[in-house]
This record gives sequence, structure tokens and C-alpha cells, in this order.
Amino acid sequence: MNDQASLDPQSYLDQLQSQATRHETPCGSGRMVWHLWDGSGGTAPVVVLFHGGAGSWRHWVKTIPALVETYRVLVPDLPGLGESDFPPDGDDAFAIATIVADGIDTIVGKGTGFDVVGFSFGGTMASCVGAIRGKQARSVTIIGSSGVGSLGSAVRLEKVRHLEGQERRDTHRINLNRLMIADPAKIDDLAIAIQDWNTVRSRLKTPAISRSGAILTAIDQLVSPLNGMWGELDAPANPKGPERVAALRERKPDADIRLIPGTGHWAAYEAPDYVNPTLLEMLARTRP
Repeated sequence: MNDQASLDPQSYLDQLQSQATRHETPCGSGRMVWHLWDGSGGTAPVVVLFHGGAGSWRHWVKTIPALVETYRVLVPDLPGLGESDFPPDGDDAFAIATIVADGIDTIVGKGTGFDVVGFSFGGTMASCVGAIRGKQARSVTIIGSSGVGSLGSAVRLEKVRHLEGQERRDTHRINLNRLMIADPAKIDDLAIAIQDWNTVRSRLKTPAISRSGAILTAIDQLVSPLNGMWGELDAPANPKGPERVAALRERKPDADIRLIPGTGHWAAYEAPDYVNPTLLEMLARTRP
């Protein structure tokens, strides 16, 4: 994997993407876009990473390099987001998750086991895919997911689509600090580039799906081990990360749930030195 520090943001993203194989699977009458990083020639276990709302595979740029040495890392743009087309039932979490689960089977082979990891809205998708596929999903890990525990207040974001140049970058920085990254020093050019690319391609109304109760319905149906992480300063929880950790521990006493000190919503980006080894530790328990 390339060293991010030696490249400008777009070059880094382009080179990371070029190291993956692109796949397309059906999404209603359209297609869903996936990227698969595989240095094993098809022999390593599969882990699937689901990004957050108004996101794309780029939410995982600091996680993919940490996993690719030991896993086949499959990362989609979820339906209605990034490069993927809008799903037929855009307000039904389980309908969307069925499209996603079928896509996984198409790419890695029907019946092949996999671990699923979801950030924010992606946690709803991970939980629903886990519920749909049963034991085929070796484990389900959710990071910063809404819909668990107390609902926080809405985070007010500034409009950016009409802006250009430095004003647009500055506004993205404001929004990232309010919603995604607690420490302003962690909001670098790469984070802003990812936020800009994701924002203009976001069509699915993910907050309503995250708050629909689908994640709790799915979690109650899981037969796979459940893991979770929340940033202590998770803004969408306002910040009620500790309450969400407690609520999930009460619901699933056997789950491994961690609270990440001093960290906001996009924990995989803000605190990769914590998230990556913790995630590898969690995944190791179900590694075949």
C-alpha cells in the first residue's frame, strides 16, 4: 500500500483504488459498484466494509491498508451513494441489505463466509446483512452506528453544493468538525477531499433508515457474534456514545463493545491507531 504522506489526496485515492478490482452487481434496474483488495489470490478470508451515510468506499481509506495483508477486503458504494445506483426500495433497510447480500455472494461465491463491518449507516446495513445471511456472516461489527440507544439531536450542517474554491473547503471543514471528526487537527486535505466527493454523490436519505429501528430488529435476529465501537465524542449521539455502548451491552451481553476516548463519529479516520488493531483483534476471533 502507498504512503499517504508522500502523495496529494487525489493521487493517494486514485492509487489505492487502482490496487483493487472493480465489480458491478445488480441494484434494481441499475448496478452497485464494489472494490475488492486481494493480495492473497483468493485464499484469504473475506471482510466486507460498509461506509456511512452520504459516503462511499473512501470512508475506509485508513482501514483498508491495515486489513489487506491478511484479508480479502471487499468495499462497496452502498445503493444510492457514491457510484452505485438508487435502489428500488430506498426507504427499506432490509430490501437494500438484500441487494447488498446478493452482491457479496456474486463476487466471493454463494455460501462463502465473510465478516461484515459497518460505520454509521453502514452499521444498519452490516446488521441487516448479518441477519439475512445467518451463520454465513462470521461476525458483525458496528462502528458509530445510529439507532442504538438514545437518539441525539440533529447536527446542523452548512450547505456546500453552491460554493466553490476555498469557501467550499472551509465549509467542508466546519461540517466535518461538527459531524465527523472531534479533533480539528485531524481534519486534513484528504478528509476534505473525501467529504467533497461523497457529498455531491449522496442521494439516499440514510438518517431516516438509521433511525427506523431496522438495526435493532436485525441485531435481535443475529446468530453471529456482535462487536461494536463508538467514539466518546460521537456528534450524532450528541455526545451519547457511552449511553449507546451501555444500551447495546444490555441488549447483547456477550457483545464486545468498546468506547474510544476523545474521538468523534468517523473513528476509523480520526483514530486509526485504535480502530485498526481493535478491529483486527475482533475479527481474529472468527477467522477460519
